[in-house]
Order: sequence, then C-alpha cells, then structure tokens
Amino acid sequence: MSLNLNAKIDEIQCHQHADTSAALLAIRSQLQDLTKSVESCQSEVVEVKRDMVAIKHEIDTLQAAKEEIEELRDAVDRLEEQTRRRKIRLLEQGLTCFLCYAIFAAVLGMFQFGYNTGVINAPQSVIENFIGDCWKERYNRNIEGSKQDLIWSIAVSIFAIGGMIGGFCGGIVGNRFGRKKGLLLNNLLGVGGACLMGFSQMLYSFEMLILGRLVIGINCGLNTSLVPMYISEIAPLNLRGGLGTVNQLAVTVGLLLSQVLGIEQLLGNSNAWPLLLGLAIVPAVMQMVLLPVCPESPRYLLMSRQLEDEARRALRRLRASSHVEEDIEEMRAEEAASQTEAHMSMLQLVRSSALRMPLTIGIVMQLSQQLSGINAVLYYSTSLFTAAGLEEWQSKYATLGVGSVMVIMTLVSIPLMDRAGRRTLHLYGLGGMFVFSLFITISLLIKEMMSWMTFISVISTLCFVIFFSVGPGSIPWMITAELFSQGPRPAAMSIAVLVNWLSNFLVGIGFPKMQEAFENYTFLPFSVLLACFWVFTYYKVPETKNKTFEEISAIFQRGVDREEKRNTEVGPEAKEEAKL
Repeated sequence: MSLNLNAKIDEIQCHQHADTSAALLAIRSQLQDLTKSVESCQSEVVEVKRDMVAIKHEIDTLQAAKEEIEELRDAVDRLEEQTRRRKIRLLEQGLTCFLCYAIFAAVLGMFQFGYNTGVINAPQSVIENFIGDCWKERYNRNIEGSKQDLIWSIAVSIFAIGGMIGGFCGGIVGNRFGRKKGLLLNNLLGVGGACLMGFSQMLYSFEMLILGRLVIGINCGLNTSLVPMYISEIAPLNLRGGLGTVNQLAVTVGLLLSQVLGIEQLLGNSNAWPLLLGLAIVPAVMQMVLLPVCPESPRYLLMSRQLEDEARRALRRLRASSHVEEDIEEMRAEEAASQTEAHMSMLQLVRSSALRMPLTIGIVMQLSQQLSGINAVLYYSTSLFTAAGLEEWQSKYATLGVGSVMVIMTLVSIPLMDRAGRRTLHLYGLGGMFVFSLFITISLLIKEMMSWMTFISVISTLCFVIFFSVGPGSIPWMITAELFSQGPRPAAMSIAVLVNWLSNFLVGIGFPKMQEAFENYTFLPFSVLLACFWVFTYYKVPETKNKTFEEISAIFQRGVDREEKRNTEVGPEAKEEAKL
C-alpha cells in the first residue's frame, strides 16, 4: 500500500513538474512577445521623435516663409506707393513751349498726308484735260474716254499704293534710323514727289504726275507710321491723348487747305493746278528746317539704343525741367515688362499669342476709320451733294463746309480725349455715324418726294463728319501706338498703317462701283460695318486714358494668363472626352 502511495505521489509530482514547465514556457513566450512589443514601441517612439523634429523644422520653415511673405508684401506695398506717386507726378506734367514746337514740327508730316489726300479732288476735270492734251501731243489723236479714265484713276489710286509701301516700311525705318531721323530722311521723298507733280505740266508728262503721286504716297505712308509713334513717345502721360489728336487736326487742316486752294478761282484751274500739287514741297521743307532742333524720342534712345544720358537730356528739354526721374522710371518699368518683346519683327508680332488681341484691336480700329464711309464723303462729297439735289457750285462750297467741320470738331475733341477717354469717344463717334448714315440713306431715297430732304441730306452728312472727328478720326492713330510697348510698337504701327492704307485704297476704288450698284442705298453697307465696329469696341477695346504703357500691357497679359489657365483646366477633360 505504501508502494502505491509513493507511486501516486511521484505521478502527482511529475504532473506538477510538467504543468510548471508548461507555465514557464508560456510565461517565457509572453515575455518574448512583450519584449518584441517594447522594442516595436521603442522604434515607433524613435520614429515619432523623428517626425516631431521634421514637423518642427517645417514649422520653422513656414514661419520663415511667412516672414519673407510679409517682407515681400511690404516691399510690394512700397513699390505700389512709389508707382502711385510716380504716376501722380507724371499726371501733373504740363505743356511746355519746346514740346509744342516738337509736336508742331512732327505733325507737319500728317499735314502732308491730309493735303495730298484732298488736293487731287477739286482739279479733276482740268487734270483729265491735261492727260488728253499730253496724249494728243504725242500721238496726234484724241485719247479714248476709257483710257483717260484709266490714267486718271491710276493717278488717284497710286497715292494709296505708295501709302501702303511707306506704311509697311515705317517700322523698319523707325527702328533703324530712329523716329526723328526717319522723318527727316522721309522729307527727301516729299520734296521729290512734289517736284515731279509740279513740273509734270511743263514737261507734258502725265507719267511724272503718276510717279510723283506714288512717291508722295510713300512719303505720307511713312509719316502716318512715324509721326504718331514719335508724338506718343515724347508726350507726357496726362497729355498723350490730346496731343495724339493733333495728328488728326493736322490731317484735317491739310485737307481743308487743299479744298480751299483747289477751288477754280484760286489754284484749281488749268494754269495753276501744277502749283497746287507742287505746294506739297512746303511742309516737307518746313519739317526739314524745324525738326533738326527737336530731340530724338527719349524712349527710343533709352530702350532701343540704351543711351540713358541722351534720353535724360532729351526729356529735360521736352519737360523744361531737370526732374525727369519719373519718366525714366516709367520707361525702365516698361522695358522690364517687355524684355521678351525687344526688336520684334512683323512676323514675330503676328505669331505672338500674347500680342494677338492688341494687334487685332489695332487693325480693327484702323478699319473702323477707313471703312466707316468717311472716305466716300471726302473723295466724293461734291458728287454726293449733287446727287442729293444741290447745284454744282453749292456742292463745292458744301464740300468746303465738310472740311471746316472736321477741323473745328477735331479741335473740340482735343480736351475731351483725356477727360472722356478713348474708348468712350470712339463708341460715341461710331454710334453717331451709324445713326446719320441711316439718315443719309433715307434722305437720298425720298429726296424726290420732298425737296427739303436735300438739306436734311447735307445736315446728315455734316453730322456724320462731326461724329467721325470726335472718335474714329483720331483715336485709331493714337490707340495703336498706346497698345504696344517699345519693342513691338514699330512693327504694330507698320501693320496698322498698311491695313489703313489698303482699306483706304479699296474704298477709293470701290465706292463709284458701289454707287452704281446700290444707288440710293450706297451707305447701307457702311451702316452695317459701323454697327459691327461699335460692338467690337464695346466688348474688346480697353480704356487707355491716363494709363502707362506698362499698365496697358498688363491688361492684355492678364487676359492671356486667364485663357491659358482655362485651357489648362479644360484640357484634361477634353482629352478624356476625346478618348471616349
């Protein structure tokens, strides 16, 4: 029995030993797991510490960035304040005697343009007789009417062809020789063209007349490109609009003078017409005498030639003051904003997406001037008034009234340009021309039913000219120069002037055919075009009044940035749609 009891005790001890070993193994296993957990926690703690260090570093970086942003904001505020004060000082600049002298010397080129535009109109019959006499002298027979008309039309229209050539070359001449020297060299063409026309009767050569009209056309084309460019670059910011309108004033004065001198009692007769055409030498010679005293464009000297000292001297003379730092700073800001646009050719300008909208605006503004119907009035006003029912002598004096009204209203628009603004005046001008073009059409339609409608036609035509002088007459020349910075400005002026002369040529050639085709409805196509130009101006043309060239460039740059952003946002969606 004791043996059995011992066996049971041994068995119990074995079981207890086995249970203890199992418990120890379990505890050991749990200790190992706990050790691993502690080690894992330690590594996580290390990682957390590392993350906290990185977060602290990022917080320090963000704090430093915040301080830098604050410093930049302060710097921007200071720069904006300096720009505001600089602009205020620029807006306080006044008109000086020497600036008036320089403007007068420059706009003699636009006077030349106006004079030669209107000078050929009044003596039409005597010049046609001269062409017939030349033909008979050479070939001992009378010229055919169709040939005489062809030679006459060539003599008239080749002026516009010369203008296209000169306008196309204006940017090249302005960049290569400068604005002032380009104008001086251009006067050689003016003298040559005037001499050819003036001596054509003496030498019995209508070819000299045609060649002279071509040469003087090239001269006027260069003037229409270089003169607005020069004036916009020397004018103070607050006077740029009014002084830019002087371009159109010179054109209208030249036009009126040619109409006055062209009446038969003065120079529009068979003996004196060569003198009438040869007088084109006077503005060319006057400019050759007056312009050398004037300085070159300060913008051209500083930004195109990097001659800062000469630019300062030019500004001191033009502003009659030694304080010209505001002007220099404005030019520097414009130069910094247009670094990528320096020395831009016409092809580069056409391809530039950033300048596509200002170029489009410049072209449409030129078209709104020439395709408004004003050239139909200027070239054919006498026949228009005759068709409306006036006697021939009354029509000629009514034509003088048209020229007088243009001069007076251009004078009126000079102070308005920097008060009302370019865009506003252009809208008023186009709107008024649209209304009175409809009145002209109505008066032509019912003139036979009511005799007093003749006077309504004359009054409507004069009002048409008034609204042209307020807006489309002067603004396209000015705003094209304002829309572009120094680099692309010459190329832009060349393209705009080329378009202007081309549309001028098309209206001059096509209006007689329009009269035959549309008869009393001749002005309706112009009414439609005027409505289109008004809509375009309202939605697309910005106001440039009292804005620096830098600010105007920024307007279009913001538009380009928005378009690029919109294309970027829409691009992936469009690609997905294309895939689907």
